[in-house]
Amino acid sequence: MLDHLKTTDHGTPLRESTQAVTLEIDGQSVTVPQGTSLMRAAVDAGVQVPKLCATDSLEPFGSCRLCLVEIEGRKGFPASCTTPAEAGMKVRTQSPKLQKLRKGVMELYISDHPLDCLTCSANGNCELQDMAGVTGLRNVRYGFDGANHLKAAKDESNPYFSYDPSKCIVCNRCVRACEETQGTFALTISGRGFESRVSPGQDQLFMESECVSCGACVEACPTATLQEKSVIELGQPEHSVITTCAYCGVGCAFKAEMKGTQVVRMVPWKDGKANEGHSCVKGRFAWGYATHQDRITTPMIRAKITDPWREVSWEEAIAHAASEFRRIQAKHGQDAIGGITSSRCTNEETYLVQKLIRAAFGNNNVDTCARVCHSPTGYGLGQTFGTSAGTQTFKSVEKSDVILVIGANPAAAHPVFASRMKKRIRQGARLIVIDPRETEMVRGPHLQADFHLALRPGTNVAVISALAHVIVTEGLLADDYIAERCDEKSFKAWKDFVARPDNAPEAMEAITGVPAAVVRGAARLYATGNAEGVKTGRTVNSAIYYGLGVTEHAQGSTMVMGIANLAMACGMVGREGVGVNPLRGQNNVQGSCDMGSFPHELPGYRHISDTTTRSQFEAAWGVELSPEPGLRIPNMFDAALGGSFKGLYCEGEDIVQSDPNTQHVAAALSAMECIVVQDIFLNETAKYAHVFLPGSSFLEKDGTFTNAERRISRVRKVMPPLATYADWEVTQLLANALGYPMHYTHPREIMAEIAALTPSFAGVSYDKLDQHGSLQWPCNDSTPEIGTPIMHIDKFVRGKGRFIVTQYVATDEKVTPRFPLLLTTGRILSQYNVGAQTRRTPNNQWHSEDRLEIHPHDAEERGIHDGDWVGITSRAGETVLRATVTERIQPGVVYTTFHFPESGANVITTDSSDWATNCPEYKVTAVQVAPVTQPQQRSAWQRDYARFNAEQIAHLEAATDGR
Repeated sequence: MLDHLKTTDHGTPLRESTQAVTLEIDGQSVTVPQGTSLMRAAVDAGVQVPKLCATDSLEPFGSCRLCLVEIEGRKGFPASCTTPAEAGMKVRTQSPKLQKLRKGVMELYISDHPLDCLTCSANGNCELQDMAGVTGLRNVRYGFDGANHLKAAKDESNPYFSYDPSKCIVCNRCVRACEETQGTFALTISGRGFESRVSPGQDQLFMESECVSCGACVEACPTATLQEKSVIELGQPEHSVITTCAYCGVGCAFKAEMKGTQVVRMVPWKDGKANEGHSCVKGRFAWGYATHQDRITTPMIRAKITDPWREVSWEEAIAHAASEFRRIQAKHGQDAIGGITSSRCTNEETYLVQKLIRAAFGNNNVDTCARVCHSPTGYGLGQTFGTSAGTQTFKSVEKSDVILVIGANPAAAHPVFASRMKKRIRQGARLIVIDPRETEMVRGPHLQADFHLALRPGTNVAVISALAHVIVTEGLLADDYIAERCDEKSFKAWKDFVARPDNAPEAMEAITGVPAAVVRGAARLYATGNAEGVKTGRTVNSAIYYGLGVTEHAQGSTMVMGIANLAMACGMVGREGVGVNPLRGQNNVQGSCDMGSFPHELPGYRHISDTTTRSQFEAAWGVELSPEPGLRIPNMFDAALGGSFKGLYCEGEDIVQSDPNTQHVAAALSAMECIVVQDIFLNETAKYAHVFLPGSSFLEKDGTFTNAERRISRVRKVMPPLATYADWEVTQLLANALGYPMHYTHPREIMAEIAALTPSFAGVSYDKLDQHGSLQWPCNDSTPEIGTPIMHIDKFVRGKGRFIVTQYVATDEKVTPRFPLLLTTGRILSQYNVGAQTRRTPNNQWHSEDRLEIHPHDAEERGIHDGDWVGITSRAGETVLRATVTERIQPGVVYTTFHFPESGANVITTDSSDWATNCPEYKVTAVQVAPVTQPQQRSAWQRDYARFNAEQIAHLEAATDGR
């Protein structure tokens, strides 16, 4: 479908036009919306016009001259892709004259093209070959033997795709894809005439340029100029399976293109609602981890973590794990064991784990990684709006006039959504960024934030109160919206609170470090669409997107409620282009929460103490459930050290690397008697395990993921599980061994049970997902077939929106003479979370270690130069990293990522956490930084890590006979 050919220069969809025109194409009458291109109209009439530069994802360009048509009564041969349809036109797409012109054009293309078409790796998937056939070209009469791009060397620098300039036809598709779709502007056309070719950057290699390897250029290329190395090596795929990416919370849809059970390439699916045919370097290319040699495919057990692993059968491993759990409960009590569900596994698998814990373990000691990332989102939005999820679709940003990004760097962590956001900003939307660092969203190619509020880490709530103060005191409130949609009593209390002088930007400036004028300008822009704060009478759409820089604080829940307050006060919830939108980190962190992974909630966010809800699950599961909330992850650790918690079932999470205060976590795990880890790799947590159950990647299973916009999408198995079983089958085996029967034959049966017990999923089924591609919860009888794209349209889920007073309370983690700097953490584009997947791919060529960013002023004071090794010390621990000296970070603040276990980033983060949810305060750690003379001066933890790692490798080799 050539949908782009029905748009204006500004991207306005003309198919929505109510005016239609009727014309004739090759003798057929066709009626199309006014402004539709002739090529698009021809497609509607069932006519395919030859083309090379036109695609279904780029704006019309009109350069290839193949799509020429004749229009009765007009001279010349216009390009059909750029010529709009008009009423009464009579168009011919085929005639002897057009055939001759097109054949001549193709002859010029082929004359400047290598003569290896029959052996080209794109054979069978080359539009140039196809068009040569369409035009009837069989012989080329002339060529050009001078020095031109035919002699240019291949660029093999990118690990995932090859660039062969000799095959370039200068159609500009890759250049336009980099600009229009990705928004990086890394490609251009260099040279003239026969010398013309695509150039990354300033005639650089791809790996030296600003290219982010999203794959948009490769997907757009009509020849073998840009081609995946996997296709060159394996040949063209022969079938495909549509599935969902297992990286971030965007939830991109992909076609896994296959040869038998071997993946040849992952191609972004154009009908995927979350990504609409776009991708990033991780989802597009970094899938090789699924068959990496480090995969553990045989169960293993050991009595003590100092013993070598012993490979065993599935039957023995499952029986041993069940026996140990029952032994512990008999000795220490029913509540002495628990489990952690995975945000990387499917909804169905997560549902089964929490069901196993509640029904087979007999307690509610279940938690998930959302505890350490977005649990404040669930609490804060639940208190204010009545539901624990984002309000919009990703596509909604296309209707935004003002975009406020808080504590998030979508360009690094959610790149496909970032491309959509940046495109909207290029079209005229205004941008506000609240972040301690100057991220890519503050300043980048064709991107400049209107306001950057570079606050001090830990002062989020002070900033949100100052923004609210401006809106209240300057009369920028949405009075009608508030009167109709919000609770009057709570609004009055909030209004009185934020209007206090101590919440004014001028009063908060000393706390936040943000100039009052910047806060005032940002508040006015968000409320009215202009920095002057003048209400124009036009409806302004302002949207808020936030990330872990909001939630991972001691006041994370308070800040989420503050964001919700701000949105309600300005009437920015309940329509397209507005809303409060948490950007979820892992692929199924939303789903893991939906499925009842918190110790106090059953699936659908219903409290375990509610008798009616609990009785429904008891009837369905055939067992009595405990009404008492169980232990959160931090409580499990404390209880383990206290001697009352002895066993843990951990599926698909690496808590040793991802959770704060690593030494505390390690000590807690060391105190347990039986830890069962289920994963695809022997991760850091598995070093403390007694049973290892091999897991399965997303390519080896069926199920669903739920992304950050509440979109439920299918995951489809493309190859059999390398370890025999998918994760849901392993959990089922364990449940049966524990004496609690589970007899599912396919994940669709699990989803049917979820739908029967969870009101927000009542309308979800695999048949419906296959029919529509995806659904957004709530999906039930009261919602449209596709669910609920936009939440809170007529009223909030809780009824009236509730304002909550958000008093700023300074974090306990303060700078001191001993620890004078504040450390904050984040992610980088090429790596993902704890790096277990991406570190086992060529993505390491972009980012092979965690580094510490430090401002030049702080570096100079300490005698630190770019690339130096530095020691970082906090009250929790110490580690050693290499320094990057940069002005992207403000003085007094340092920053690092946490993708590599040997870096020990979480060795130095503390156990300070959110007051409501225990979400750790990763973003604020007081530290000291000092140079070390050589990298061998690693911290004590890093030395222990290296020793422990070597021992574990030796144990593994012993268990596997060195395989």
